[in-house]
Amino acid sequence: MVRIGAFLVGLFFAGWLLISFLMGAVAYISEPPQPTVEHEFHLAPKHVSFSFDGPFGKYDKQQLQRGFQVFKEVCSACHSLKFVAFRDLEALGYNEAEVKAIAKQWAIKTPDVDPKTGEVAGRDPVPADHFPKPFANNVAAAAANNNAIPPDLSLMTKARHHGSAYVYSLLTGYQAQPAELLKQFPDAKTPEGLHYNPYFANLNLAMAPPLTAEGQVTYGDGTKASVDQMAKDVAAFLTWTAEPKLENRRAAGLATLVFLAIATALAYMAYQNIWADKKKAA
Repeated sequence: MVRIGAFLVGLFFAGWLLISFLMGAVAYISEPPQPTVEHEFHLAPKHVSFSFDGPFGKYDKQQLQRGFQVFKEVCSACHSLKFVAFRDLEALGYNEAEVKAIAKQWAIKTPDVDPKTGEVAGRDPVPADHFPKPFANNVAAAAANNNAIPPDLSLMTKARHHGSAYVYSLLTGYQAQPAELLKQFPDAKTPEGLHYNPYFANLNLAMAPPLTAEGQVTYGDGTKASVDQMAKDVAAFLTWTAEPKLENRRAAGLATLVFLAIATALAYMAYQNIWADKKKAA
């Protein structure tokens, strides 16, 4: 009796699932979902190659230094790197003295508490400090950026699909709204104070184009600072901030694969040797 009851209950739920599926299918066919402006005009990131692409790729330290320079001179006024310390820059090829100088000369001071008065004051950062935030809090950040809070960039390339290419595409993707977009979606005109970018999820963002002209940054190694080059360099730098141990991780993975291949071969030969006499007897 219990089995019959359980069967009937299961049959009831299976029937309702089937009915729901059929009703949903009929509704989808009779009234298909209307296309949205985001679905029609949002673009996948551009194809761009980096030195660290692929399982054997490695960071180009010169490129990372150029990318850091772009971040320092262009991006750091609005965006933070709260998970990166100044001393981490030694991995980019800077020596200890250079790191100290970078920290000391950083435009934004590190908040500190005066032990005598208890008041919060600013001091020059030291290598052990993380990069200080450009704004005291989210309220100040929103007030200075058209009510939009600039995100922290430490892990941005891991937070976005095709992260490195996404950053590059976003920085080089600002453009006027296509006439076709306004023709199909007349109500989707970019609001005043926002900027059209087809690589952004909802097509409009508060950040104005940060890279606007060739030579906006003067590279110390003599590389021509085109908008495309600066975007590529800062995208590489932000990939490093998100995955500073990328090369070590790949090396460990490769070593593990080699070890497993050798261990598998040894295990197979041991198996053959141990059971060789048994197979002959059989």
